[in-house]
Amino acid sequence: MKRFCLLGASGSIGTQSIDCILNHPDLFQLTAFSVGKRVNKGIEILDKIPVKYVCVSRKEDADYLASLYPDITVFYGDEGLLELVKLDGYDVLINALVGYVGLAPTALAIECHKEIALANKETLVVGGEVIMNLAKENNVSIVPIDSEHSAIFQCILNQPNKVDNLYITASGGAFRNLSYEQLADVTAADALKHPNWSMGDKITIDSATMVNKGFEIMEAHWLFDVDYDHIIPVLHPQSIVHSMVQFEDGAVLAQLGVADMRLPIQFALTYPKRFEVVGEARLDFKQAMDLNFAPIDMKRFQLLALCIDCGRKGNVYPCALNAANEVANKAFRDGLITYYQLEEVLFTAITQTKPQECVTLTTLQQCHQETTAFAMQYIKENFEC
Repeated sequence: MKRFCLLGASGSIGTQSIDCILNHPDLFQLTAFSVGKRVNKGIEILDKIPVKYVCVSRKEDADYLASLYPDITVFYGDEGLLELVKLDGYDVLINALVGYVGLAPTALAIECHKEIALANKETLVVGGEVIMNLAKENNVSIVPIDSEHSAIFQCILNQPNKVDNLYITASGGAFRNLSYEQLADVTAADALKHPNWSMGDKITIDSATMVNKGFEIMEAHWLFDVDYDHIIPVLHPQSIVHSMVQFEDGAVLAQLGVADMRLPIQFALTYPKRFEVVGEARLDFKQAMDLNFAPIDMKRFQLLALCIDCGRKGNVYPCALNAANEVANKAFRDGLITYYQLEEVLFTAITQTKPQECVTLTTLQQCHQETTAFAMQYIKENFEC
């Protein structure tokens, strides 16, 4: 029996994590969770699972939940997330938060010697060096949930051979068939029509801009200790091959599966064992299927190139990139800026970023705050009507 604290229970990954937990009550126990502002989702979970600790974003929501469930403890805000993480009574932190807010809880959980099942990209995008050093110091394992990193993780398990290249597949998102010139008039509604995956709005927009793939390359660099020259994004429209690993003899191992996040989620929760994913559709090789792969045009996907460049620079550049993207992504979803303007915000933010002598959680927090403020002001002064 593994006991879990789940951050981000109301999002796409969180919801599917709850499905996995409910489908295997003999294996899993949920002891605490957070739901942000989606209090109704929290009530839905509490009616199914007797959890003693919950965190929400706002104090008024915490008071409301406490009035409905007097036997539970309800925390709120960013500090509440940290209080949740510090609790005893669980073994694994499932971090399914979206955004920079996921960094501090991961760091604290590692310091508390909790194992990490990681879906929060920003933890390693922003603080990869800090987090991986912290995990090593505390002898804590980080098991990836993202389908691409789970695929790589599964391919290299128990492999004594040297990895040569990682091939991270990309569907290309909603705009994969458009030329760069055709992006002038695209909207958030267009971007949210992902051809393969059902994800949250923020990540779906990041998929269309390819920022999401850039972040995944940064994650892979830290998770698997592979140089950027050997992490290669590949366009694969079918989203059947989730990633591939090429070894020093040239052999390539790939992990295949349907576009269902419950498979990598459950593997992260049950690792090193495997159990049935209840209700999962399976690939049927009795039926014909096409698998297509193509190199990615970095001039077409300019933000993917920017992500890789920031990853190579390291220091606080990935942190600044993430902060600017969080602001620009939301502005694009809100209809305040165009696709091209979204790109402009990110490129401009990186241009004004200055490296730090030492990268710590404190300097990352400062960079995040400063770049967030810069991006918001830049949009207000240059684009808002």
